Formats: sequence, structure tokens, C-alpha cells
Amino acid sequence: MLLDDFLPVYDVSDSVAVVVHADVGATWRALMTVDLIEVGRRRPLVGVLGALRALPDIATHLLHGESPPAAPAHLRLRDLPELPASSGGWVLLGERFEQEIALGLVGKFWRPIIEYAEVPAADFRTFSTPGFARTIYALSVTRIDDAHTLLAGTMRTAATSDDARRWFRRYWTLGVGAGAHVLVQGLLDVTREMAESPPAAEPRA
Repeated sequence: MLLDDFLPVYDVSDSVAVVVHADVGATWRALMTVDLIEVGRRRPLVGVLGALRALPDIATHLLHGESPPAAPAHLRLRDLPELPASSGGWVLLGERFEQEIALGLVGKFWRPIIEYAEVPAADFRTFSTPGFARTIYALSVTRIDDAHTLLAGTMRTAATSDDARRWFRRYWTLGVGAGAHVLVQGLLDVTREMAESPPAAEPRA
């Protein structure tokens, strides 16, 4: 698994899984096309959590007389690495077609305005600058039978120093862990709904 390849030792982890009444191909296509912005609309709690996390950054822009950056109209998993590192752009660590995709991020997540480190995929395993934490989100699809697929998401985080570990564990314990669980659960639920929906009928000529 990409998780074990990039972050075999970690400080915290959280996993979510759902059974999808669709085959692996349909589930994978839904995972690759699900719009993260739409997930926030369809799951209001996910949208609220995302908005709360963005508030300190928005406030900072306003206090400096700057306009906050506009939210993208659409955002899919493969779009995340296109975002700048300063805005929390994830790094694509690996993808195995119709199996799994893993994204990584390095930052000081416990700060009101997160400080990110720009770390390419090739350096993610060995990044060790003190004061940061490395996080992986891995999403996978596993065949159960011809008509059922296990869709799973796992997050792992490892700190690079003792002080960062203390800060991150406080941050995680004070509700962020539960929030991260809700976010991934929302993503998986909407992906499942998409995979299980019958394809739209083509208009008749």
C-alpha cells in the first residue's frame, strides 16, 4: 500500500470505509470525478468545517486590505496538486489505477494560519525539518465481488520533532480528529452515491 511505502511510522491515524453497491470500475470513476466543492454542498457539516478552517486566512487577508482568494468552482482529487503549496496544495505521492491514490501535505497544521512546507513527492519520505508534520490521505477501492466494492480512506500523520508532536496531538485531541473523520466520511458517502447512481439516459434523437 502507498500508505506503508510513504509513511509506515506515524503518530495518529484515522480510517473510514463504506461498501459500495457497484463494481470497482464504477467506484473508481466516481472517486476520480467527485467534486470536493459539491461534497460540501451536499453534506452541510463538511462545508461548515471547511469554512471554519479557512476563516483565519480570510481574516488575515481582510486585515491587510486584501481580497481573499476566490474559491475554485470545482475541485477534484487530481486537482489538489495544482494548488500552490502556500494554499495547501497537496502533493500526488502515487496512484495505482482502479486501486488507490495517495496525497501528501507537510505543514504546521496546529497554527491558526497553517504554515506549509513545499515538499516534492520524492522527498516526502525523508523530510525531517523539525517543527512540522507530514500527513497522507490515501483512498482505495477493493473488489468484494462483481457487484460490491470496499471504498476506504485513511489519514496518517507523523511529526518531525517532539515539540511538533505535542502541538499536533493537542490540535488533534481538541476536535480536529473528529472533524477530519467527518470530512472523509462525507467524501466517501458522496462518492458511493455517485457510483451507485444509474448512468443518465442518452437523449433520444
